[in-house]
Amino acid sequence: MEKTQILSALRAFVRQRPGLDFANYGDVSAYRAEVRSITKDLHHAEELIRAVELRSIDGDAIVKSATSRLSIEPTDKGIRVDWCAGQYWPTEYRRGVAASLAYALWTYWRDECGCDTGDKIRAEARRSLSRAVSRRFFN
Repeated sequence: MEKTQILSALRAFVRQRPGLDFANYGDVSAYRAEVRSITKDLHHAEELIRAVELRSIDGDAIVKSATSRLSIEPTDKGIRVDWCAGQYWPTEYRRGVAASLAYALWTYWRDECGCDTGDKIRAEARRSLSRAVSRRFFN
């Protein structure tokens, strides 16, 4: 599978609406807090997509780094991305994509860039990514 097609499919996947149901929340403040958290997950996923895009990580490595709940499969029409929810799909799918891409970056830095320890990989993440993303996915 081609890297650009995979990243394009992942980008479209994380940008889809989460489909929150207001009836699941007790009040407006709880609903808005969930919306803020989900939006933060979107920004983290988009940053990690861009980070993977800028590095020489191939499409197979991206597919291999997908968690057990994230599936990336070729179809006749392109690449199909799907998420198998554990509890509540709207709060999980973006975070799952981000975690998979963080793992792809971790593997890339470990295998291709000579970062032979976790501390070196975390230092590279701090240099390359925003503070929020490096803390969330590389600590």
